[in-house]
Amino acid sequence: MPSPSGIWSAPTPIPPRKEPPKTPTPLRHLTELESLRLTFGPAAARRRRQLLRALSRADLRTPADVHRLHELLCFCRAYPDDAALLKLVDRMLAGFARRPDLQRHRAALADSGIAGTDIHYRFFATMARWAAAQWPERLHIDWENTDAARLEGILPLLACWGETPALDEIGFEAREWLARMKGPREGDGAFLARRLAELQLSGAAHEYVYENLDAWMVLAGGVNGPSRTNAKLPGAKPVFRATAPDSRRPDLAAELEDWPYTVTAAGPATGRKLVDLAREAMITRGRDLDAFAWADPRDVVLVDDGDGLVFALIGMIPERRLMFEAVYGYLILRNGVPVGYGVVSALFGSIEVAFNLFESFRGAEAGHLYARLLAALTSVFAADTVTVYPYQLGGDGNDEGLRTGAWWFYQKLGFRSRDARILRLMRKELATIKRRPQRRTKPAVLRQLVEGNVYYDMVGPREDIIGRLALSEVGLKVTDYLAKRFGSQRHLAGPECAREARARLGLRGAGPRQAGVKLAWERWAPVVLLLPGLDAWTKAEKKALAAVIDAKGGTRESEFVALFDAHPKLRRALQKLAQ
Repeated sequence: MPSPSGIWSAPTPIPPRKEPPKTPTPLRHLTELESLRLTFGPAAARRRRQLLRALSRADLRTPADVHRLHELLCFCRAYPDDAALLKLVDRMLAGFARRPDLQRHRAALADSGIAGTDIHYRFFATMARWAAAQWPERLHIDWENTDAARLEGILPLLACWGETPALDEIGFEAREWLARMKGPREGDGAFLARRLAELQLSGAAHEYVYENLDAWMVLAGGVNGPSRTNAKLPGAKPVFRATAPDSRRPDLAAELEDWPYTVTAAGPATGRKLVDLAREAMITRGRDLDAFAWADPRDVVLVDDGDGLVFALIGMIPERRLMFEAVYGYLILRNGVPVGYGVVSALFGSIEVAFNLFESFRGAEAGHLYARLLAALTSVFAADTVTVYPYQLGGDGNDEGLRTGAWWFYQKLGFRSRDARILRLMRKELATIKRRPQRRTKPAVLRQLVEGNVYYDMVGPREDIIGRLALSEVGLKVTDYLAKRFGSQRHLAGPECAREARARLGLRGAGPRQAGVKLAWERWAPVVLLLPGLDAWTKAEKKALAAVIDAKGGTRESEFVALFDAHPKLRRALQKLAQ
């Protein structure tokens, strides 16, 4: 081609076209697998198996990608298409800790709850003792996050007297002392938890001493440790899915009329497995729940709702039960896999419920699971009113609930406040949304809406329910009574009041021998002595009150709820005492 000067020049080369960088195949497979998460049917199941087989051999580059695969496997285990997929998922999860990419990113995946990774956790006293019993050689003190000076102060309590000359003279730091004092097959964290438990302190004193140490622990990852990877109730019969989980907003009134299939006692052996499963579900997510920490394996109830959905209600040991309400922790199980948890309090034909879905299982069927949970709980406790406290709605510092607009979830199901100011604000906001459908409720408005309880009334509003009845007033009257009679000698109050209460009810004999029942009588006795109008009750009504107290300390606290709620005079007397 001639130039302006007439000299021929070579044509200007055209630069090669740059192709966009290709996404690595394993990452494409992972992304496609996520897109199929809520798609079911033969074609989806076949493609899911293909993708999982490819990913079982893949080497994922980042910790985030390893975590994504793990979460998808957990979801597939809870919602399997068919037996072939479930077998593949079980095999991949069983070997997940041996994956080269998991081992390479093990440190970055700490506290994820994935098998083989470490868990850093500020165990409460009971859970620390439980972990020390289960995995003693792997429970260590996290010295980077623990104030060693606090531990130095209690070293003499952990030692035998023959060790005190060395403790007095040799200036080892707490870390060195505990490394020297612990046994050959236990970590220093297990030693600390075990020794404190052996000091013969009362339960409350032991918890106070341990928790004021503020000791963080590391539960090292290893074979057969607690993990979300292997979390499943053994023996759960799988139910396979042909359609996606129901994500529609439920008709709560209709759901509450559809009671679950069966309600059965789990038995001590299954109860123990469920208690361990619940505790592992907590520590692998950095959470704690008193109902699980103080769980009683004898008081576990399984509510089978069909379709692979089971609710496991876990009661507490008699020593840790509340004075009045019965409290149960619960696990939500899909095909034996824990997908959520919470706590329920029951009394006066009413329940108060806290509800949580684990992050891996959100976005699938939250409304359906909540409705079926309420159907289970209202049937077990014969309740006609459900109370939800502000924290669940996004109040009391629950920023996540406020951000997601949890209050509207309950409002759309039919829950309502009993506060006139909140109701006016709700009606005003609803009118604004009707005019401007795209409007999102402002945080300032939500903060006002979540300031009070909301209620779902199956029959009609009443005041003698959890959240309305001021049972704290009963406790205050008991304080005044005991102060006047016993002052600082409160250790005398339980046995003395129990003898008087039994006499007032016309009971003879030495009283109960069973430890839990005896404790229940000592706790309830001052209330019995304060109950208005008791002397006018019939012999049968007094005997029924005695049975209520026996049940409070018995094996199953749900029996206490049934007996209490069936005693109208006791309910009215306690209501009057609460005024």
